[in-house]
Amino acid sequence: MDDRKLRILTAVIDEYIVTGEPVGSKSIMDRVKASSATIRNEMAELEKQGYLEQPHTSAGRVPTYLGYRLYVDKLVETNPLSDDEIELLSSMLPDENLPEEQIVHDASLALAELTKCATVVANATPKFSVISKVEVIPTGKRMYVILMITSSGSIKNKVCRLEFDLTNEQLAFFSNFMQENLEGIEVEALSDEMLENLETALGTYMVALSPLVNEIMKMSREISSHEFSVNGEFNLLTCDDFDKKEIMTFLDHKKELSEFLGSSFGGLQVMFSNERDGFVISNSSLITSSFSKGGRQAGTLGLLGPMRIDYAKYIPYLEYFTGKITEMLSKNDDTDYDE
Repeated sequence: MDDRKLRILTAVIDEYIVTGEPVGSKSIMDRVKASSATIRNEMAELEKQGYLEQPHTSAGRVPTYLGYRLYVDKLVETNPLSDDEIELLSSMLPDENLPEEQIVHDASLALAELTKCATVVANATPKFSVISKVEVIPTGKRMYVILMITSSGSIKNKVCRLEFDLTNEQLAFFSNFMQENLEGIEVEALSDEMLENLETALGTYMVALSPLVNEIMKMSREISSHEFSVNGEFNLLTCDDFDKKEIMTFLDHKKELSEFLGSSFGGLQVMFSNERDGFVISNSSLITSSFSKGGRQAGTLGLLGPMRIDYAKYIPYLEYFTGKITEMLSKNDDTDYDE
């Protein structure tokens, strides 16, 4: 495709993103520096090639999915953030002293508010992550906190209420039992069969300690599963580009979107509904950017909106947020976990 066609396609998409209306040749003459007749001829060629379409005979043209894909991959020029934008984005970030899950959640909410899109978050599932430490800490009458740390840096804790207090002997036995049977085991290797074997191996301590083993198995499943959430769903319902019935279907089955995010870890990516079977919201796009913790992939933050989302503006916003999330998660991450 020659340079003039590329400039016309870029101008049409930029205009359509702003107005949502079919774009005529006269509206982009100043940008393309060509006559209206020349632009019309070139737009007709772009239509034949599948990059534009004409909704009505007398109307201008709008981008197709193929036009957006070429635009995103080759043509869009993202805008550097201004000082005012950086100040605004920085003011919307959560407190870095919050728990990690809260930092990501609050950042996701702020981005949804800023862009008027929905945001999606998926935490990465660390491959070959092993259990580094399991500890039980008495916190009160019959109350115990179970702490689990993995080699990937995941830290989970649960409060467990037992029917009776554990003796020092039982606690010491359980600590040694966990060290011998769980530490060094891959998280994903934990199964119901292993749970049964562990409970049997408790012997005379089974009645007292099996509730703790059950809680540890629940924690391992949480660590090994993709944790997924959607925020700003109302923004989808108020977007005129979407079919409201499709949005309601999505809200009932939004967990299925996590499958699309499973392959999106590793930098910035843009996916379109046309490219994915099962992506129930037609005419939509999903922009994702990954964040890290201590040099390890930690998850993905995404923007879900119409196909005519302002890519030039919102891609830098998304990258700024994921960059800052990475900074906050990694700031105090100086613990050395055994592999």
